[in-house]
Amino acid sequence: MAWTGPLNKLDNCRYEIPASYRSKVMEQFGVEMSVPGVIYADDRMVESIKRDDSPEQVANVATLPGIVSKSIAMPDIHHGYGFAIGGVAAFDDSNGIISPGGVGYDINCGVRLLRTDLRVDDIKHRIDKLIDTMFHNVPCGVGSEGRIRLSGADIDKVLVDGARWAAENDYGDADDLEATEEQGCIDGGDASLVSDTAKKRGSKQLGTLGAGNHFLEIQRVDEIYDRAVASAYGITEPDQIAVMIHTGSRGCGHQICTDYLEVMRRANRKYNIPLLDRELSCAPASSPEGQEYFAAMKCGANFAWANRQMITHWVRESFETVLGQKAARLGLRQIYDIAHNMAKLEQHEVEGKKRWLYVHRKGATRAFGPGHRDVPEKYRGVGQPVLIPGDMGTASYLLAGTEKAMKETFGSSCHGAGRSLSRHAARRRHPSGRVIAELQKQGIYLQAKSRKVISEEAPGAYKDIDEVVEVSHNAGIATKVVRFIPLGVVKG
Repeated sequence: MAWTGPLNKLDNCRYEIPASYRSKVMEQFGVEMSVPGVIYADDRMVESIKRDDSPEQVANVATLPGIVSKSIAMPDIHHGYGFAIGGVAAFDDSNGIISPGGVGYDINCGVRLLRTDLRVDDIKHRIDKLIDTMFHNVPCGVGSEGRIRLSGADIDKVLVDGARWAAENDYGDADDLEATEEQGCIDGGDASLVSDTAKKRGSKQLGTLGAGNHFLEIQRVDEIYDRAVASAYGITEPDQIAVMIHTGSRGCGHQICTDYLEVMRRANRKYNIPLLDRELSCAPASSPEGQEYFAAMKCGANFAWANRQMITHWVRESFETVLGQKAARLGLRQIYDIAHNMAKLEQHEVEGKKRWLYVHRKGATRAFGPGHRDVPEKYRGVGQPVLIPGDMGTASYLLAGTEKAMKETFGSSCHGAGRSLSRHAARRRHPSGRVIAELQKQGIYLQAKSRKVISEEAPGAYKDIDEVVEVSHNAGIATKVVRFIPLGVVKG
């Protein structure tokens, strides 16, 4: 349904839905926006944004109790469950809410970027072999099962300890943890609050890629925009080889979300929270229901960090097998790992006062600026690495978090290109054979588990990632550092 409400231009990168906006549903339920909505977009993008109901979702979020400052959407905004994908909202820790719809089903879907000392000429005749080996070593596809099986005690440890569990079991090291958001483990996860069904699904899927927009890519550095910051991150010249991993918490996180949506629906009735959309089901953040979801969500996040850590181990093994050298000699080190489906309790300055807020980022990435204590010490002088994945044939980006993001967006930026076509429409418009042929013309080698996914994830099904990143850069909420181009792709 097309958006017909007000969308006022603030500047070349921002549009506002004023807090005075009242939809028919708002009038019916007797609720109002308590803060404005702000959408980051340029003039051309805003026309496509109006073609679905995602601005309405931004406005709906602005009616939730305890929301602070504004309801935000990034330039990759599109329709999601409850919150728009690309949505950011912060809620007061004492009178605000927490909502699974503000996190998403794939808890801590995120991105990991590895750098190498290799150049294109070093591997240009081995791309196929490297991709084939990764495709063999990293299980992928819908319902894919991992190479290990976790006991009941082990899955509980993964849910509480995250990537630390993987490192302790020789699937990584301290350097990997240092270069991971929350050092790969967000404290406060309580495995007793995760259902047996979620644990059962997770016990079979650790170290798997999954399907949909998840991928493994071998990439080359195409352009360096800021050499000083790039060097701090470990990128030194064009044609340097990098590896990007994009996946999340698999069936474990999906089940946690499913389980707690029903808990939240009951909580809505218990606490008499008026909802314009049942997909925004929530509970007071300080309530037992809110805190139980938060602790279970942390378990899903920890599973995702362990999952990407396991995949990293097998990516390194793949390079060692094909190139006959240890990963350390190849310089195969982690730049960063970051989530883009999370709710976190963070301290932010609002109107000159520091406040504790439950910041929901749903299809949005943390982008903390220089000097922040949560940025790894080695990057603190330049800001947190911000990883923006493309998809099959499109560029990916490494950006840097900024002080402006801390002031405007609770330290948040975009997370990817954002869909422009539904999966059904993409299958109609982009036959898999044509997509494969187009990738081959670009010199991109593809290994995919499903031809259906190739169509659904065709580059033409997404917004222009260059434009999305340009808006974030021009708005100053994350600045361009490096652009990557894919050489080989593994899809589920």
